Amino acid sequence: MLFAPKEKGQGLVEYALILVLVAVVVIAVLTLLGPLVSNVFSKINSAMS
Repeated sequence: MLFAPKEKGQGLVEYALILVLVAVVVIAVLTLLGPLVSNVFSKINSAMS
């Protein structure tokens, strides 16, 4: 019973680390693919004009 609060805190830290890892991956993907997506939208916009 004495170790229960530590385990809950440890689980919370693990979830926070997973969330940070997912955020870093999303930011990296958006940084790499951002110009590509922008070019696609620019081509679509100019085709509609």
